[in-house]
Amino acid sequence: MAPREHDTTRSGLLFGFGAYLIWGMLPLYFLLLAPAGPFEIVAWRIIWSLGFCAIALTATRGWARLWALVRRRRILFTLAGAGILIFINWQTYVYATSSGQVVEAALGYFINPIVLVFLGVIVLRERLRPLQWAAVGISIVAVVVLTIAYGAFPWIALTLAFSFGLYGFVKKQVGGEVDALSGLTIESAWLVPVAVVELIVVGTTGGGVVFGTAGAGNTVLLVLAGVITAVPLLLFASAARRLPLVYMGLLQYLTPIIQFIIGVAVEHEQMEPARWVGFIVIWGALVLLTIDLLRASRGSRRAFTRP
Repeated sequence: MAPREHDTTRSGLLFGFGAYLIWGMLPLYFLLLAPAGPFEIVAWRIIWSLGFCAIALTATRGWARLWALVRRRRILFTLAGAGILIFINWQTYVYATSSGQVVEAALGYFINPIVLVFLGVIVLRERLRPLQWAAVGISIVAVVVLTIAYGAFPWIALTLAFSFGLYGFVKKQVGGEVDALSGLTIESAWLVPVAVVELIVVGTTGGGVVFGTAGAGNTVLLVLAGVITAVPLLLFASAARRLPLVYMGLLQYLTPIIQFIIGVAVEHEQMEPARWVGFIVIWGALVLLTIDLLRASRGSRRAFTRP
């Protein structure tokens, strides 16, 4: 590897590790926001994300680039769809972490790579390789096992997996035209009316705290929720530009591993034997996907270097 390529890969790994580490630690952060409830947290997360984006756009002189994108209706409404999907993802995730269901949230992000493969077949009409088919089939078995173990359908995990998977597919439609900061700004702007409605409903029903009345610490943490939202997305975008797909594919497992540890070791969530079986089956499917990813990566490199 050339020195310049080595430096690019190393910086990409640092950016990617930072993004997935922050995402993995988010359950602990959201727990610190109590007594604010999940709907209130997501509302302020949207509002302060937009505020952070405005500051970042000013610092990077990105307003002209943003306005150019806003004038393109296809991009504007595509990002509106992306905003709806990420809102569903955020709301489900914060609800899960604040209601003691961090392990099921982790399950959602373990399932996510398999969902992406599944969506590739349904949406993009892709043909799966044998190991990918095996991973999808095994994951379906795991969902059945977990449904029996829970005594209920694991809707949190599947909502997280499919909402984030579909979000990625929608973003991919404009990925070459929209930078990470401009995309997050437009998505947040679309969601601000939803956030305002949430705050009004929570305030009138007594379901949360009035901003600034739960102490200075709580207020600061709610404001910083915007930073915590935007920073890992920007780190992820920087990593994706520098790293091969195989590196990103392996790094993505860091987030649910951290979440799983938090759920079991910190939150002391119950892990019955049947639940362990379901997770082990999912991990087996991920091993197959990883092997397939590594094989495909080696094959593409050989094809690239062949004279």
